[in-house]
Amino acid sequence: MEKLSADAIVVGAGLSGLVAATELADAGSKVIVVDQEPEQNFGGQAFWSLGGLFLVDSPEQRRLGIKDSHDLAWQDWQGTAGFDRSEDYWPRRWAEAYVDFAAGEKRSWLRAMGHRIFPIVGWAERGGASATSHGNSVPRFHITWGTGPGVVEPFERRARAAEEKGLIRFLWRHRVDRLTVANGAVTGVSGAVLEDSDASRGMETSRVEVGDFELSGNAVIVASGGIGGNLDLVRQNWPERLGKPPQTMVSGVPKHVDGRMIGISEEAGGRLINRDRMWHYTEGLKNWAPIWPNHGIRILPGPSSMWFDAKGNRLPQPNYPGYDTLTSLQHIMSTGYDYSWFVLNQSIIRKEFALSGSEQNPDFTGKSWKLVIRRALGKTAPAPVEAFKQHGEDFVVANSLPELVAGMNRLVKSELLQLEKIDREIRARDGQIENRFSKDAQIMGIHNSRSYLGDKIGRTAKPHPILDPAHGPLIAVRLSILTRKTLGGLETDLESRVLDGRGDIIPGLYAVGEAAGFGGGGMHGYRALEGTFLGGCLFSGRAAGQAVARQGA
Repeated sequence: MEKLSADAIVVGAGLSGLVAATELADAGSKVIVVDQEPEQNFGGQAFWSLGGLFLVDSPEQRRLGIKDSHDLAWQDWQGTAGFDRSEDYWPRRWAEAYVDFAAGEKRSWLRAMGHRIFPIVGWAERGGASATSHGNSVPRFHITWGTGPGVVEPFERRARAAEEKGLIRFLWRHRVDRLTVANGAVTGVSGAVLEDSDASRGMETSRVEVGDFELSGNAVIVASGGIGGNLDLVRQNWPERLGKPPQTMVSGVPKHVDGRMIGISEEAGGRLINRDRMWHYTEGLKNWAPIWPNHGIRILPGPSSMWFDAKGNRLPQPNYPGYDTLTSLQHIMSTGYDYSWFVLNQSIIRKEFALSGSEQNPDFTGKSWKLVIRRALGKTAPAPVEAFKQHGEDFVVANSLPELVAGMNRLVKSELLQLEKIDREIRARDGQIENRFSKDAQIMGIHNSRSYLGDKIGRTAKPHPILDPAHGPLIAVRLSILTRKTLGGLETDLESRVLDGRGDIIPGLYAVGEAAGFGGGGMHGYRALEGTFLGGCLFSGRAAGQAVARQGA
């Protein structure tokens, strides 16, 4: 039996755990960071991300002529979150504090650690309804120069320096199975030591036990992530408002993102709220070169692809690419099928398709301006997108619409799609594209997008008829539901202290990141504005580390 003690125990070596641990180490506290995976997974899910951060009224926005403000951001957040439950008290307070952070010191705090931002601000989750409903009124998606690894790097550097000083100790392949509770307070953790693994980052590892351990400390910070890699648990928590859970999904996170610690914390008395709130994408692809089981990749689409359901019906407003993720998900699940289609052409895929994830964006991840310029000006789509088009099982490429529709039907082994219906919708859309005005709301959105310089340069194709052979070939992409984020979680106060069923603080127990719904048990409410997941990990981890340090851990 391995027995160790420290001032604080952090469960999880992802971004929120690293932030908490480094804040504690800076205050002189000794910290043990325990993780069930091998060291190759340092940084957790943040490493795989595109590195997008939600910032408000940033220098990058102002240089592009974007007028943003704290008040506008908070209006957008409230319209998006839709807080409507008694248990939304702490989530709402976290949301207010986070918007303050995003409009205040967030950028300067990161910049002081060497973090840098790509100068073009993205426009995610555009909404598509009223000014007070879901969506970002202005572009706020700031991509880290270096993507996910660029977000992790400052905290890894700080953690490694603290490790050399003896302030942080990492225990890899240590799986926590229990929280130790004495006199109502959490005083440590215990669990199993798993056999060593040389598996590459993200790959599935064994669960063969080779020993036991017990760790004690004045505080335990749960930073274990969400449930996105556990499809059974996703289906169990699936809300009725989104229809029946998909029979087929692809996983946007590795298998070890299993939700175990959330359940263990609940068994120890922590209150889990908003478990039915979750964030899954509708534009998932099966990875042709998978790293983890059922590995899915998300398309980050521009606004021009036409979106059809499994029966060939065009999705209604506001279900356009990049507008309203959960409304689109709800609509797709109402069709009785768990997949849908993008129909586009080479000009659109070249300009508008990006793939989420650090490994799918070698230009941003590798900080290569040469590749970034090639992405914007090249005659082909970025190399990872072209690789998916060539090798991915979800892509159909054809020189004519009859050939394309036939290929789509072959792919799903059905005759659901009727050429006449698809042809009528595309030709009607193409007939609206010649003017700078239109009654088609998606085309209005395209013109709106191109009025923003950032999208005109790199994210929105010049309006043109999809069926114009000069812009061919035609492309269809089958889209699956992709699991990703847990929006509910352990209820916490503004110091990240976990609350019990009566609303009382559980002494010694803290939760951060996705395990806490990114703060409070669900600071996003029902929906997210994007760029807020990494930010929630940063903000909640920082709050927990500073709070535990103040209390003398």
